[in-house]
Formats: sequence, C-alpha cells, structure tokens
Amino acid sequence: MLIKRAPDVRSSEITDKATFLNRREFLAAAGIAAAGVAAASATTEAKGAPHGRLLLNIKRDFPKPDEKINSWEDITSYNNFYEFGTDKDDPERNAKNFKTQPWTVTVDGECNKKGVMNLEDVLKGETLEQRVYRHRCVEAWSMVIPWVGFPLANLIKRLEPTSKAKYVEFTSLADSKQMPGVRSPVLAWPYKEGLRMDEAMHPLTLMVVGLYDEVLPNQDGAPLRLAVPWKYGFKHIKSIVKIKFVEKQPLNTWQESAANEYGFYANVNPTVDHPRWSQATEHRIGEFFRRKTLMFNGYGDQVASLYTGMDLRKNY
Repeated sequence: MLIKRAPDVRSSEITDKATFLNRREFLAAAGIAAAGVAAASATTEAKGAPHGRLLLNIKRDFPKPDEKINSWEDITSYNNFYEFGTDKDDPERNAKNFKTQPWTVTVDGECNKKGVMNLEDVLKGETLEQRVYRHRCVEAWSMVIPWVGFPLANLIKRLEPTSKAKYVEFTSLADSKQMPGVRSPVLAWPYKEGLRMDEAMHPLTLMVVGLYDEVLPNQDGAPLRLAVPWKYGFKHIKSIVKIKFVEKQPLNTWQESAANEYGFYANVNPTVDHPRWSQATEHRIGEFFRRKTLMFNGYGDQVASLYTGMDLRKNY
C-alpha cells in the first residue's frame, strides 16, 4: 500500500530545517487554526518561523507517501503560476509584493449560502491538518509536498449546495497591477478550474492555506489554493477568489486554451501521453533518475471508485 497513516509524525521526519525543530512558541500558542491574515488567532510573527508566519495547532494525522519530502526551497522556487510568469522561477521572483490581505471569496450558483466571505469566515472553525501529498505536474515533473489545510468538503457543507449542484467551479484572482503574467494573452484570464461534486467532497481534496508549518507563500497560491493529489497540477487552482456551484461541467482554462492537450478530469494516467511528451515516467525534483508514473499518482486505492465504468483514456 502506497499511503500510510502516521498519527504522531514529528517535524524532523518531514523536513531538514533545523529551526523547524523549535516548537516552544508553537505548542504554547492558543486559538483556532487559521491562516493568511495577521489578525487571525492561528498566525503569529513568531521568531521560530524561518520564512514567515507560523500556523498553530496543526493536526498531524495524515496520509503520507513513504518518500523523501521536497525542501521549502524546491517547492517555493520551481512551480507553475502563470499569473506571475511562465518560467518556473517567475512566481518566486514576481510575487514578493503580492497583497493577500484582506482577501474575500465570492460564493455563487446552486447553493443556499451565496455571498462574499472574508478569509476569516472561510477558515472559521476549521482545524488545520498537515498532509504530505505527491504533486505531479503534466510537464512530467513531480514533488512531494507537506501542505497544510482543511478538507474542501467542510467548506462545501457550510455553503449548502442544492441538488442541482453537480460541479464546483473555482476562479483565481486576475489582477494585472500585481500579476505581470495577466498582462500577457498566454491564457484567457481569469484562470478557472472545476471538480465534479464527488471529487470536491472526497476527503483527500484539500483547501490549502500553508506549507510546512507556515502560512502559504505568495508564489505557491496564497492565501487559498486547492490540492487534489491524484490529479495533474493544473487542477490545483491558486489564489481562489470565487467558488460557484453549477449544474453543467464547467470549462476550465487549459481546456479552453488547448482542448487537445488538457481534459477536464486531469487524473494522473501514465498510459495517456501528452501530445508532446510521454507521461509514463516523471522527474522528481531533487532526484537524478526518472521514476515510473503511478496511476492516479499512487492514490488509486482511495479514488479509483470515483471513475468506475469510465473510459479513462477518453476522459483524460
């Protein structure tokens, strides 16, 4: 079995950062877990945070790949966030002054709780969990990342979708003043993504607010992003400003831009090649040799039942 339970995982087991071992302020702090705003009770300007603000009271009972976890430097310096540029190092360079507070999320569509939510409302009452997930990018590179967040299902239940809600559509911020990539027509802005309702409600689907024990960095999708570990990285939409419940399958940004290359489902499937490269193997950042790509990114025992009877080559 590829996923293991680790009820009492120590920080030293998931990172080599020496400063990450100092837990005094972390354990002594009180308040409900939250992220992204300095006023929230779960963040602190603690000296023990190597890169930013610490997140408090994180639950450490999570599914964990039995693999070496990528460093903070790997995760924050090599990623796709086209709103800040198309090169892998553009987000780190161009997102330094990105303003993530205050932040609001608009809720619309087939649900009872429409309106505008402050970030504090999105996080209200949530207990944060640290989950180590494989992240597989369609360009055939991958990482293992310790995301911090809460099940998306928790938020969806609070928003009370109606029986007409079959899909959830997400929209990212598109602010040309702060995001230089938005000034380019490389994609149709704003960036949009979607999940089928059962995918969105699956317990592995995470609303992410942090990385390691810290508030999510700007270049990785602050203050709110998704992590859907059995899907390719372009489904993991960043800097979310809108959630809409819809009856029909939404058109995501990469489908709109290159439908022959990017489908709606984006389930990791090593037998379906991208038109311009093979997906049978992947390059794990930090490793020399390539490794075989796992069906559903290694989470098949938990998610394959969602697609019973579907042609996974056609529904890519």
